[in-house]
Amino acid sequence: MTGRDWSIQEIARLAGTTSRTLRHYDDVGLLRPSRIAHNGYRHYDESALVRLQRILLLRELGLGLPQIAEVLNPTDARQSEESALETHLALLREEQNRLARQIASVESTIDALRGGEELMAENMFDGFDHTRYREEVEQRWGRKTYADSDRWWRGMTDAERADWQQRVSDLGRDWIAAAESGLDPASAEAQDVARRHVEWLTGIPGTPASAPGGDVKAYVLGLGEMYVANPRFGANYATSAGGTQGAEFVRDALRVYADGNL
Repeated sequence: MTGRDWSIQEIARLAGTTSRTLRHYDDVGLLRPSRIAHNGYRHYDESALVRLQRILLLRELGLGLPQIAEVLNPTDARQSEESALETHLALLREEQNRLARQIASVESTIDALRGGEELMAENMFDGFDHTRYREEVEQRWGRKTYADSDRWWRGMTDAERADWQQRVSDLGRDWIAAAESGLDPASAEAQDVARRHVEWLTGIPGTPASAPGGDVKAYVLGLGEMYVANPRFGANYATSAGGTQGAEFVRDALRVYADGNL
């Protein structure tokens, strides 16, 4: 490896994340900067970049930060790099299998629609597993929140789940279109999407947005920040320009809506 290093801003841009996220990784001991310059800026060398790549991979696979720390910092110091890569490979294969099931599910639905055949509801959602984010939800908002939401989800009919997923898809599409059109987050068009987004959030049982007397404003603002800080969630609003531009637009529009209506 060379002796080159990169500033925190450069790494955030290259990795499609934010400086705030990188600082948080430092705070929790997950990714230390290689050095800190005289102006206080963090810098990262090639070893740090390799570690960040592994962190982002594990985040994409749905692991929480404590679990990522266990993978990257095993209690058994004798664990080899080969063993760590084998763990990565196993997780990648698991994700590959889930994506393959999703692809087959969607292809089956398309074929049925084109052929005028009856949809097989029991096959339409294979690979769409909401429980993969259980630990993250419990860490952020508590076990009761996850339990209530899980009970609500399992109580839906297949048609209701399909309608809900379509609503989520429509929101993501409209957010991206608004961001790419150069709209002001405070514009009437953007605020209409923000209103729909908040209405969607308040319809999910167990969250602070749905609980009577819950702090809806703080919840909405917190989610907006999370969309920018967490690449997995921000990817739902990624524009053709890449980076966090789309997520930042959603955050800013939600902030305007929350300040004026919540």
